[in-house]
Order: sequence, then C-alpha cells, then structure tokens
Amino acid sequence: MKDVAMVGGNMIKFGRYPDKDVVQLAADATIGALKDAGISINEVEMVASGNLYQSNAMIGQRVMKEIGATGVPVVNVANACATGSTAFREAYLAIASGMYDVALAIGSEQMGKMGLLGAGGGNRDYSTEGVMGTGLMPGVFGQAGVEHMRKYGTKMEHFAKISVKNHKHSVHNPYAQYRKETPLEDVMNARMIAWPNTLLMCCPTGDGAAAAVLMSAEKARQHTTNPVWVAASALTSDPWQERNPTMFDVNTVTRNAAKQAYDQAGIGPEDLSQVELHDCFATAELIHYENLGLCGDGEAGEFIDRGDPWVGGRIPVNASGGLLSKGHPLGATGVANIVEIMWHLRGQAGERQVENSKVGLAHVIGLGSACTIHIIKK
Repeated sequence: MKDVAMVGGNMIKFGRYPDKDVVQLAADATIGALKDAGISINEVEMVASGNLYQSNAMIGQRVMKEIGATGVPVVNVANACATGSTAFREAYLAIASGMYDVALAIGSEQMGKMGLLGAGGGNRDYSTEGVMGTGLMPGVFGQAGVEHMRKYGTKMEHFAKISVKNHKHSVHNPYAQYRKETPLEDVMNARMIAWPNTLLMCCPTGDGAAAAVLMSAEKARQHTTNPVWVAASALTSDPWQERNPTMFDVNTVTRNAAKQAYDQAGIGPEDLSQVELHDCFATAELIHYENLGLCGDGEAGEFIDRGDPWVGGRIPVNASGGLLSKGHPLGATGVANIVEIMWHLRGQAGERQVENSKVGLAHVIGLGSACTIHIIKK
C-alpha cells in the first residue's frame, strides 16, 4: 500500500439552505477543497461521493457537471452515518492501491429539519424533535447510556457535561450550525427526549457538505511542503455474537475499528493529540471515550469530570463543537470530521486550535452497522 497524503480540504457552514440544492452545497465545498489543494478539477483522477438520502440521484456525477465534468470514475457511496467517511476511505484506497495519484472525496446531505429516520431528503415538513423522539436512534443511545449508568454508576450530570463542553467549543467554530453556550442547568432541565438525553444532548440535523483532496506521496510533494498523512483507515461492521439481534452494538463495532486503526498507524490512544468522534447524543460521546481507549472501562465519568476532553485538557475531544453543535447532515459528517482534524494539524483552526496537534483521530458510527476510524498525522 502506498502512502496517502491529504493535500486539501474544505467544508461549508452547516445549517439550513432552503435556496440551494444538495448539488450546489457539495459543489461549493468541492471548489473550496480544490482551491485549498492548489489544483483544478482536471487533475482529479477519481471521485468518491457520499450522500445518504439522495443516494439514488448520482450526486457525484451531478457535482462534476456543476464544476466541470472530466470523464473520470465516480463512485457514489451510502453507508448510514458513516457515508461520508466511507467515501473518504474509497478515495484513500484508490490511491493507496496505486491505481490513481489524485482522488477527491465529497460528503453531502440536505436534510433541513427532517429527523434522522425520515425519508425524502430535505423535506422540511418534518419536526426534528418529533421524528427523532419517536425513532430508533434516541432509544438506542439512551439505552446505551442507561446501561453505562447501571454498570459503572455514571450520573446524568456526566452526560450533560459533554453537552456543556461541546457547545462551549462551538462558540469558536464558524462552521457550526449553533454557536451558543449551554450551562449545565439548562442542559439538565431541557425537554427529555430519551432518558438520559435531553434535547440539548441530541444533535440537530440540517444541511452540509465537505470535501477532501487526496494524493500519492510523490504527487503531494509537487503541490505542497506541508501535507498531512492518512496513517490509518478502518471500516467495520457488527461481528456475529450471541446477543439480542435487535440491539445495535454501539460498543463492539467501534472497539474493533479502533484496534484496526491503531494497529495500522502503529500507535496507541496515548499518542493522539485530539479526537473528533461521533457525538450524535451525549451518551454516545461518553461511551466512545472508553471504546476508543481514551480512558479505561468505567472511567469515562471521571474523564469528563477532570476536564480531560476539553480543549486545553489531556486529550481534546470535539474541539469543533461536535455534532451536538455543528449538526449532523449525515453524508457530510464523516468528511467534515477529517477536514477539521486537518485544520488543527496545519495550525489553521483559529480560536479553537488544539496547540501542537500532531496526530488526530476521526470516528463515525452508522446505525445498521458501520464504523469508520481515520487517523491523520503530520
């Protein structure tokens, strides 16, 4: 496998764009990524486009027609919440295999206020709170939080502190949909969605897009003196085990991906400078502290109490504000998490910068199941 560099990346501000369609959003992000890499679309040899709700609409080809069709292979990817990060992985593998020297990964989604389990992509007649509150995902991650409470004595306050942290971080992120601090009392007293997650512990949906330009090492050195490198790319699904087949195993699928990624990169969690993980709910972030090895089993409550995952702490988690603040336009999330890591490694993250960041991990988990972990390093 050849070394793969990340030479350019970009995302649009996540939010609501009723006057644009998903192709325009993706094109805007893509043009920015190409500009960041210092190349034109004519130099791209392969495109992987991730989009979930409009996956049958050939978004990748439509983006190419918007910015300049060149006849290159275009792969459209749908893989639940891991859609964008799976597209990134396809672009990574295209270069690592030696088949191409320049590949483009795009993640996009237009959901408006539609809930995570709605249908029709961008239909704004749905209530986010209504659909999410009665859907599967709040219950799954609520149940995961309750199990952690039962097993380790974790308190609701521990989950609430994650919301406080991520919303505090978001104040410094111009790409986040919501940039407002949420004091602990406000989080605790917000409307209950699925115990122990209140409304302020649940991610909003919305519209978004992100893109990344990947190159072989030789090609990258022709374009930049400051590339960042893809040290690991892991994708897992649930293994067979004797368990309730209706319960999505949010722990094992991440632990397996983490082991693969650490092995590929030749590092351990203690070597990470920062993490962007899939905080679709506050309970999800807390259990993934342990799943990713950031702390020991049963220690996640102490981890947040000590301030370890804050910017300035031992291992900052979701310096971007996470999904709780940015929102979660499904196909865009995975690429956006990786672009965020790239900015920190380059020292371009502004007021939310994690100082001296050298190695970052981006994690996304998709109900169904799919989990991607990418480790990016200087």
